[in-house]
Amino acid sequence: MTVFLTAALYKFVELSDFEALQAPLLACCQENNVKGTILLAAEGINGTIAGLPENVYRVLAFLRQDPRLADLTHKESSTNKLPFYRIKVRLKREIVTMGVPGIDPAKMAGQYVKPEDWNALLTDPDVVVVDARNDYEVSVGTFRGAINPQTKSFSELPDWLRQAAALRQKPKVAMFCTGGIRCEKSTAFLRSEGFEEVYHLEGGILKYLETVPETESLWEGECFVFDERVTVVHGLQPGNYELCRACRNPISAADKASELFVEGVSCPTCYGQKTEAQQKAFAERQRQVELARRRNQVHIGQVHIGSEDVVQTPEKIHGENLAEYPILYSFRRCPYAMRSRLALAASGQICELREVILRDKPQELLAVSPKGTVPVLVKPNGSVLEESLDIMQWALERHDPEGWLTPEVSTQAEMLALIAQCDSVFKHHLDRYKYAARYPGADAQMHRAEGAKYLAQLDEQLSSTPYLFGSRRALADMAIAPFVRQFMLADADWFGIQSWPHLQAWLKTWLNSDILACAMQKYEQWVPDSPRNLFPTLL
Repeated sequence: MTVFLTAALYKFVELSDFEALQAPLLACCQENNVKGTILLAAEGINGTIAGLPENVYRVLAFLRQDPRLADLTHKESSTNKLPFYRIKVRLKREIVTMGVPGIDPAKMAGQYVKPEDWNALLTDPDVVVVDARNDYEVSVGTFRGAINPQTKSFSELPDWLRQAAALRQKPKVAMFCTGGIRCEKSTAFLRSEGFEEVYHLEGGILKYLETVPETESLWEGECFVFDERVTVVHGLQPGNYELCRACRNPISAADKASELFVEGVSCPTCYGQKTEAQQKAFAERQRQVELARRRNQVHIGQVHIGSEDVVQTPEKIHGENLAEYPILYSFRRCPYAMRSRLALAASGQICELREVILRDKPQELLAVSPKGTVPVLVKPNGSVLEESLDIMQWALERHDPEGWLTPEVSTQAEMLALIAQCDSVFKHHLDRYKYAARYPGADAQMHRAEGAKYLAQLDEQLSSTPYLFGSRRALADMAIAPFVRQFMLADADWFGIQSWPHLQAWLKTWLNSDILACAMQKYEQWVPDSPRNLFPTLL
């Protein structure tokens, strides 16, 4: 049985160049097939990643090559199921969002208390103990005697701390959280408010559960974690809770036995709180989850959060009502359809995907687009987009979390010009090189040489940055890469020996990316009355 390693890590440290760290860190994770979420900000790094142990250790070693992160520590646990489905490296204002400017945990945090010394502090009559987590986390477990601030998010905690009379009744305040990061910030905040004796649990609850024997423990219940394990117990073994996919609260076996529990639709916590439209959307999503499960696929509705700061709301995704989807007519290997799926996946725009066999085009496609090519996107209002770039821009204008439309270097106009060159000159030579038999009199070798000129131009552009327009991927990378892939597949051996090191590295990163894996999932040919396939199902 395969064993996966999960590593939780954070460090408050000045990273003034944190934006420049994103692309190489993401590439390292992708190369090692490591999943999870890592947040980067000027104040430091925070994340949880998982994968095969040797691959996780390679990513940790990569991070520690930076002198500022040389002493980065992490906490480990093992599972036989990968707890994340994709890798995200995100740039943030804060690595844990408190919303109070001027707090520097690297200089102001409270005193660390090691797990083996925590029990003595908990039983000290001069100490007020505060659970710094949110109410849904506290509901499944906490330390004996700890105060629950009843917060819904970490950003609510500062106001509670300012107003809590209990904190002023004793000379010492001790705080704890899941992994320690929120306590570093909250104790720094308390010190800025004039509290002098402030303590926090080093390594958080996870380190305590890992190191303190259960027979000596003052922990009661289980510990909520931000991955598909949902909760863990002593020894960091997976706990007994699952997740309500409607409200994202942890649910117990007793909750599931309740008549108020409907899988994917409601639990005793959220029953009666959702509208009829929301309930219908949840029921449809659950049906898709079950269909995906039977096909041995992973559905987006099963994906859990990788950080407290990254939460998908169940009733809407980026403003899109889950009961109403656009329809995408697509063909898996078509590079135009491929680029459209890439943009839809990046934007999180869910659609109903209808896989088309081009020699057997359905009448439904021809009715909305008589030219009969793919991709074609039919929006919920009935309007039709028949060009791949139009579909890409439509999806990204609705939601563009990675900034594909705003290149780091140069302008959107220059990106579009490079794409236009791909779609005209390069595509002309690509077709007559790869499919020479379809073009009477075509000289495949001549067209290969002409197409190579464009690839050499891309290689030159990639010599200074890992992507075409900077240190992160953008619209041009995703619009052009499917066609470069086609050119490579015409003769992979020849392509591999060309002196295009930057282009080849760029293409390899793209070929190994999660977003391409998502875009290239296989679907059976769509016919009327086929089961409804939602895309993307793996993000």
